[in-house]
Amino acid sequence: MSGWQAGLERRWSEPHRHHHDRTHLADVLAALDELAAGGEPFDAEVVRTAAWFHDAVYDPRADDNEERSAELALELLPSDENPSEVARLVRITRTHAADAGDSNAAALCDADLSVLASDRERYDRYADNVRREYAHVPDADFHAGRAAILVGFLERAALFTTATGRARWESPARANLDREIATLRSR
Repeated sequence: MSGWQAGLERRWSEPHRHHHDRTHLADVLAALDELAAGGEPFDAEVVRTAAWFHDAVYDPRADDNEERSAELALELLPSDENPSEVARLVRITRTHAADAGDSNAAALCDADLSVLASDRERYDRYADNVRREYAHVPDADFHAGRAAILVGFLERAALFTTATGRARWESPARANLDREIATLRSR
């Protein structure tokens, strides 16, 4: 383990993290492995490094987590680990909108969103953990805001950019989002 990874492990273990924690990081790294095994063409080393940094700074009350995480990558990574590309990828996770032909961004965004395709029990745990991270937000505001975010995802032609992501995760993710939106709107 490199020095920057040890420092990031401490960040990923902060007590206020319920979803954006070490389990999420491990899930994203496993999803990247799945995308690579599916034949997706991306720079695995750079994208895996970006996965480590993509939520390295996480404060649910802040709106600049991706930018601060990207800046951390620029600060901590040696030049031979392509810090500018890592920072660029981290910034893209703010919108999860990879440009056509950007295979590195497509892989990172798809891996980050792969939790949306989890089985029902895992998805419900994920949704509960997101709510715990936003415990400071009143219920009505959280329900409306979360539903708006999820509807925004559903309005996309595809949630996942890679062929592997679409084939494996698109249908179950859409079903989970529909179900959570219905639950949020019923509250």
